[in-house]
Amino acid sequence: MSSLIRILLAIFFPPIAVLVTTGFGLQFLLNIVLWILGWLPGTVHALWLMNRDRPLV
Repeated sequence: MSSLIRILLAIFFPPIAVLVTTGFGLQFLLNIVLWILGWLPGTVHALWLMNRDRPLV
């Protein structure tokens, strides 16, 4: 899936972006809980998951 589409999903629908990135599991359930607590924690978690394995340079 395109990076741009995944980033847009992470901003507007964080649980769907996590589901596409990691599949159904602990991270997906954690993101749903964070998203219920507020939009920003779910979004930050989704963006972090998508970029945690990328090198900084």
